[in-house]
Amino acid sequence: MRQALLNAVNDCTSAAKQLTLPQTVSFIGDTAQLLADCFKRGNKVIIAGNGGSLCDAAHFAQELTGFFRGSRPALPAIALTEQGHITCVANDLGYDWVFSRGVEAYGKPGDVFVGLTTSGNSPNIINAVEVAKQLDLTTVAFLGKEGGKLKGVADLELLIDGFKTSDRVQEAHMAAIHVIIEMVELLLFSKPEKACSEKILGSMVPTST
Repeated sequence: MRQALLNAVNDCTSAAKQLTLPQTVSFIGDTAQLLADCFKRGNKVIIAGNGGSLCDAAHFAQELTGFFRGSRPALPAIALTEQGHITCVANDLGYDWVFSRGVEAYGKPGDVFVGLTTSGNSPNIINAVEVAKQLDLTTVAFLGKEGGKLKGVADLELLIDGFKTSDRVQEAHMAAIHVIIEMVELLLFSKPEKACSEKILGSMVPTST
């Protein structure tokens, strides 16, 4: 039991350590800048996922519309979680289209679509990314395992690899989401405003020893 527990904890920390990789640091900084610019234009973020990733999508959205670290204006974000919409589309068209229809309903040019799929193979997220691109939304993918069919498709992507199950991937995804939101607040509400992602990236890159 103790060894199994230690193995699980080591897996958790191993997934989190992937956030320090140069490509992941770049993704976090670029995504934070993308969202900050989106909000400055008066646009919004639409977020989707399945199962635990749907819960992560809702968490992502509420940290933006509500509060994260402190008091500041609400930021427009929609998680595609509404059960009436999901069951209607799933019943009439099929579950593969529940998120693409949501993007079609709410998406406008200049918005950002964020899709979370630990396999990279969820058909409803793949379809939503395709529709988002057609509607001139910028796309962001949170992926796991080997990246699946969505690897290389979105404008920005995070890939947490090396894990066979979704739980460790989702833990790293949520940690990245929290840091992204922290950086968005820094970009939009710090005084003086730090308006360039390079400054943020410089402060996040781990120093070598």
